[in-house]
Amino acid sequence: MMLEARYAYGKTMDITLIKTFLEVANTGSFVAARDRLFVTQSAISLRIQRLEDSLGHQLFTRSKAGAVLTAEGQQFEPYALSLLKIWEEARQKISIPHGYSRALSIGAQYSLWPGLGFRWLDALQTTMPELSVHGEVGMTDRITRFLVEGVIQAALLYTPQLRPGLIVEPALDDELILVASYPDATLENLTDYVAVDWGPEFTHALAVALPHLTDSGRSLALGALAMEYVVNRRAAAFLPARSVKRYLHDGKLHLVADAPHFPYPSWVVWREDIDDDLAELARKTLKAVVHAAEKDQETLVDELASMEDYEPVLPTQNTNE
Repeated sequence: MMLEARYAYGKTMDITLIKTFLEVANTGSFVAARDRLFVTQSAISLRIQRLEDSLGHQLFTRSKAGAVLTAEGQQFEPYALSLLKIWEEARQKISIPHGYSRALSIGAQYSLWPGLGFRWLDALQTTMPELSVHGEVGMTDRITRFLVEGVIQAALLYTPQLRPGLIVEPALDDELILVASYPDATLENLTDYVAVDWGPEFTHALAVALPHLTDSGRSLALGALAMEYVVNRRAAAFLPARSVKRYLHDGKLHLVADAPHFPYPSWVVWREDIDDDLAELARKTLKAVVHAAEKDQETLVDELASMEDYEPVLPTQNTNE
C-alpha cells in the first residue's frame, strides 16, 4: 500500500513526530535535530521509531556519518510538509481574532525587528486593516524551522537557509561599523574588542582586513543586541550603523579611527505556498519599508562619511544566495 494511503487510513500520528522527521531530514543528523529541537537524542530516536512503526517502513538509513532518507523517506517527505501546512493553517484559522478575516505570520532575527520588522507589521495592517498579523523572533535555526513547519509565512534573516518549499530574496544591505564606548579608540590601541558573530563571510573578511581582531577573548552570538553590552561597559564591536545611530549622536558610542566598515545583507524568506494575494501585499509593503530604510541609511552613511577617520566601504563577498 502506498505511504499516503497507509497514513490516510492507518494509525494515529502525533504532529510532533512529523516535525521531528523533517528536522532530521533537513539536518541529516539525529544529533543536530536534538540540538535544534531541545530534546534528548533518545527522544529523537523514539519519535522516528514510532513514525516508522506507524508507516511500516524505515525512513532513514543510520550510520556514524548521520542519517540519510531512504526511498520511502523521500516519498514521505512532501506529504510530511503538507501535513504540517494543513495543521498550521487550521490552527491559525481558528485563532483569528474577532473582527479580522485574514491572518499572516512573519518572523525576523532579533536585529532586524526594530528597523524593518515592526515597520513591516505596521504597513501590512495599514494597507489591509482586516489582516491579523503575528510576529515571531529568534535565531536563524528557529525561524527557519517555523517557516518549514508553516508557523510563519515569511521572515527577515541575515543568514537564510535554503530548504524545500522556501524562496530567498534580497531585502536590505546593512553596514557594520566598528564602534567603542569610549572616545579616541584606534585600531592600534583597541584592547577591549568584543567579537560579535555576524556569520562566516564577515569572519573571513575581518580576518583578511584586521587579523589582529580575530583572537578576542570575548565573543557574542547576539547580533545587534550586543550593542547594549558595549554601551554599558568599556568595549568595542562591529555593529549595524542603523542600530547605533542614536548612540553615536548622544556620544555614548564613538567611531573607531581608521576602521573599515563592511556591507551586511539581509534577506526575506517566503513560503512558496503563501496565498497569492497575501504574497503580493507582503512584498509590496516590505518593498516600501525597505525603500524608506535605504533612504535613512543613505543619510546615515553620508553623516558618517563626514566624520573624521571614517574609511570607505570595504567590499566583502556574500555566499548566502
